[in-house]
Amino acid sequence: MNDQKIACRKSFTNTLLSLARKDKNIVVVTTDARGSVTLDNFANELPAQFVECGIAEQDAVGISAGLSTCGKKVYVCGPACFYVARSLEQIKVDIAYSRNPVVVLGVSGGVAYGALGATHHSLHDIAVLRTFPGINIVLPCDARETAKLVQSLVNDPKPTYVRVGRDAVPSVYENDNFSFQIGKANMLLEGKDLTIIATGETVYHAYQAGLELRKEDINVRVLDMFTLKPADTDAILKAANDTKKIITVEEHSCFGGLGSIVTETLSETPVPVKILGIPDEDVIHGTPSEIFSYYHLDREGIIKAVHSMLDK
Repeated sequence: MNDQKIACRKSFTNTLLSLARKDKNIVVVTTDARGSVTLDNFANELPAQFVECGIAEQDAVGISAGLSTCGKKVYVCGPACFYVARSLEQIKVDIAYSRNPVVVLGVSGGVAYGALGATHHSLHDIAVLRTFPGINIVLPCDARETAKLVQSLVNDPKPTYVRVGRDAVPSVYENDNFSFQIGKANMLLEGKDLTIIATGETVYHAYQAGLELRKEDINVRVLDMFTLKPADTDAILKAANDTKKIITVEEHSCFGGLGSIVTETLSETPVPVKILGIPDEDVIHGTPSEIFSYYHLDREGIIKAVHSMLDK
């Protein structure tokens, strides 16, 4: 897979602008986050389809829900850390409970804000949002997958939370010829020794780890679990049956996220699962890559976890 780097947030807004030029019902709502979301081009070109709310996330979600009841296809966008905290009640009631098909785009998710620290990290979003009936959760891994996601959501009747990072990321998929279906994981590498299940920006690191391990004649299966709700439980159960050992990798708390989804799915299946994520502590300050390395979420950390699990 190639080394081209494009930010998922940029891929999201570029694709959305292309679609909005042909569909006047597409509306973007944001909260003083044009730069953070990369919405300048959208706002300048389609001002009649753009709503600026200022720093008022609760209002933005409520306005978005109202617009959706009028037949608009609404994307409310801003920093993930604020939308899954400050406006959590509005997402729960106005979007999920009311079944308003709004897309909530949380940018700079996980530890993307790096040195800004705990106030700007969003490491609880998967855990809390997956308890809300009626809302899907998707974490694309690269620009191509993000573009396919945006295209699939235009006419989706369900509310969706999308979390992306901030920086440009390497391509996981070499071209557009790959399957994309909400609720279905993609297998990046086949293997029988162990399965690595990753989501979001950890997928690239998991894939690179899998390639490196092949040099040692260790054949791991790597799954891109881009949809966390609904999760692909069939893929999880098959991985457990085929490989007998699973490692999950996520830019999220070890509680309530991908690791929890996998262990819940396998609650009646005696298969060991190792969860790589953020432990129950205040996250260190540093760049995202430094944080990934510290918590063993990068290629080297994943390889070490695989060796440890296979040695047992």
